[in-house]
Amino acid sequence: MALETCGIHVHSNLNFDQNEIYFKKILIPFFIRFFLSYCIGSGYILLEAISKSHLIFDGEVLNRYEVSHPYRKGAVMLSEKDKLDTMATLGIDLSRVQDLDILMERILTEARRFVNADAGSIYIREKDLLHFTYTQNDTLQQRLGDGEKLIYSTFQIPINEESIAGYVAATGKPLNLPDVYSIDPACPYHFSKGFDKKTRYTTRSELTIPLENHNNDIIGILQIINAEDDAKNVIAFSQNDEKMMLHFASIAAVALERAQMTRAILLRMIRMAEMRDPKETGAHVNRVGGYAVELYEKWARRRDLNQKEVDKHRDVLRMAAMLHDVGKIAISDLILKKPSRFNKEEYEIMKQHTVLGAQLFSDLQSDFDEAAGQVALNHHERWDGEGYPGHVDVQTGSALKGFEQSDGRPIGKKADEIPLYGRIVALADVYDALSSARVYKEAWDESEVLAKVEEESGRHFDPELVEIFFSSLDVLRAVQQRYRDKN
Repeated sequence: MALETCGIHVHSNLNFDQNEIYFKKILIPFFIRFFLSYCIGSGYILLEAISKSHLIFDGEVLNRYEVSHPYRKGAVMLSEKDKLDTMATLGIDLSRVQDLDILMERILTEARRFVNADAGSIYIREKDLLHFTYTQNDTLQQRLGDGEKLIYSTFQIPINEESIAGYVAATGKPLNLPDVYSIDPACPYHFSKGFDKKTRYTTRSELTIPLENHNNDIIGILQIINAEDDAKNVIAFSQNDEKMMLHFASIAAVALERAQMTRAILLRMIRMAEMRDPKETGAHVNRVGGYAVELYEKWARRRDLNQKEVDKHRDVLRMAAMLHDVGKIAISDLILKKPSRFNKEEYEIMKQHTVLGAQLFSDLQSDFDEAAGQVALNHHERWDGEGYPGHVDVQTGSALKGFEQSDGRPIGKKADEIPLYGRIVALADVYDALSSARVYKEAWDESEVLAKVEEESGRHFDPELVEIFFSSLDVLRAVQQRYRDKN
């Protein structure tokens, strides 16, 4: 019989349940579009309103100011007027960042810039634990080569009064410590010297602020380290710095909670796909997103692209990469859960997940829709033109006029005909698939994976991206460790 799946005609003798088709064609796409529109669209409106409600600080009316850029090495210290002006647009600025990881980077960058701090960290609360999730350190960064990134381990600490971050999370009270090596022994908390000893870094002043949501629940901790004067001497954080950071944290927490909700919904969508296809785990898509951002950043650096534009693309690419296989929710369980190899007919149906995924985002309302559609449609294309689905009409799945083969099938896209995001995610997805264990296979040895990637340069993968891949292995391995499979 002829099966129509979301407008794509595929001949099949499989007997599909009509309720399953209705669920996949209508309910799931509606769920995805509704919640993504809510999280990504309404987040801007929500934070704009909050930003406007914070336009008075210490009795001074703040003026609008252009969106601030991330702190960069050698940046000029902000004056008090600059800080107040920038605070006025902070909520709107942060609302433009949708991805959780990139938002944490932006929050920490801006916080350090406000108080001219050398380093800082963000902890995210999960039940009774604080997870150390993001850090920046200019002193350690300067020890690295140009373009290299700090590699750090994530860890967790209990929420109690024994550690500085744990104390702030437990009590909700900020701590402004001029010298962590001179904490009064009568205090319940203490400073752990392990990091300083291991890295030969010296922590002195430390400002630790709770991140509270609108219900006054603590969702994380912002810790800023080593305030500096114009001569780069470490000084204590002032009382004004503390008040400024409390105000900053109240705005940042709203953006953080929104990004957490967006990430949670993305992972729930992926969980729907995982129920049908065990390859689509939350850890897998987080890794693919992390790899994709790293490859894009180095690709952009080679072209000396504007940093503001790079930040914008990183944000949407990471989320889009996480949803690369979302179209599988419209593929029947009879195929996805088949324990043996697909026959030719089944494989042709499986390949339609690229077009089905792109259809979910075809009603373009944002940069994210465009990026997600590009990734879903193109992540199985090959540099040599032997991939799929090729030059197709997204709405019908049929070959575009002028791009038909002799049998009517679409001609594959090749080389630069494949959008950049598709080329990036193609490499990221295959790298992770080969590196990861699944119920049906063991993980390949890293040497085998790297040999395969090198072999496929110019065939499956963009040769330039393969070069970038091999220059980024330390960061890619760190992403692997951060998002390990639970089992």
